[in-house]
Amino acid sequence: MAKIPIENILFIDIETVPMASQYDDLDENFKSLWDKKSVYLSKNDEDDPSTLFERAGIYAEFGKIVCISAGRIQNDEIKTKSYYSDNEKKLLQEFADDLSIFTRNIPNLYLCAHNGKEFDFPFIIRRMIINQIPIPYILNTRNKNRYELPFIDTMEMWKFGDYKHFTSLALLCELFGIPTPKDDIDGSEVARVYYEENDLERIKSYCEKDVTALIEVYKRLDF
Repeated sequence: MAKIPIENILFIDIETVPMASQYDDLDENFKSLWDKKSVYLSKNDEDDPSTLFERAGIYAEFGKIVCISAGRIQNDEIKTKSYYSDNEKKLLQEFADDLSIFTRNIPNLYLCAHNGKEFDFPFIIRRMIINQIPIPYILNTRNKNRYELPFIDTMEMWKFGDYKHFTSLALLCELFGIPTPKDDIDGSEVARVYYEENDLERIKSYCEKDVTALIEVYKRLDF
């Protein structure tokens, strides 16, 4: 496979939260559906739908996106842009519009994320469908096999064929001596910062640091 010019890659990271601040804020239909989902998540007798709801943000059916950060290399500099809002449909539409522009202007555009094939890309697609936003061509996976998708996943690059291996972006940063994006908050704190502190700017800053770290990790793995 020919080496992909790094200028042709859009690096992305998303931050997600549960659809409500707490389980009790769900309507009765979603409570019932989460109750059924949580049965498969429970690992001990102390787990119940309410305590497990803090995990809801990783599921597109029970969570929402509050920030998408995107980064590119231009003239050897990292340029980032973030889409963040309490209005998920608004930020997704803005991201979709810009993706369409990027696709027209950049030949053979690729999207890169850490664990993106398992999380970021399908999560974005599902939330766009839920919000009735047309899927941009580059994200449209229908009738394409995995080898035709313009997706790059740095976690997959690190696996080297090992299908059982999970390695976080933070761990790769530590291994490679790359400044960690977790110097303020980490993913487990995003929901608290969003619902309790109402601090989208802080979440945006964290998300952009993740993108910068992602780019540096990609450079180390692109040999």
